[in-house]
Amino acid sequence: MLNPLDHYFEQKDEPIKSCLQYLRLLLTGYDNVTEHWKYGMPFYYHKGKMFCYLWIHKKIHQPYIGLVDGNKIDHEDLLQEKRARMKILLINHFEDIPAEKIKSILEKAFALRS
Repeated sequence: MLNPLDHYFEQKDEPIKSCLQYLRLLLTGYDNVTEHWKYGMPFYYHKGKMFCYLWIHKKIHQPYIGLVDGNKIDHEDLLQEKRARMKILLINHFEDIPAEKIKSILEKAFALRS
């Protein structure tokens, strides 16, 4: 029996599944980042505080990283939409994952926590 986190990733269809699994490994590879099941989605905490989450955009069906304090980060690829505090980074699952861009944005988000 899979736990809710593993089930979330396993039930997705390719290529979204592989994209989300890559993002999961990337996030959990950072020091002081832990994975939790919160609000019915994979949530990632940094030093015990909510940091980001992984989800699928309801309208365009693309995976994204939602950054909890994204409103404090200025980056052209982050979308606020109707969110007050969060911004999201859409990931096109039909293209190569922009790993360097993701890491750069995550580093900006980590810097807010220091």
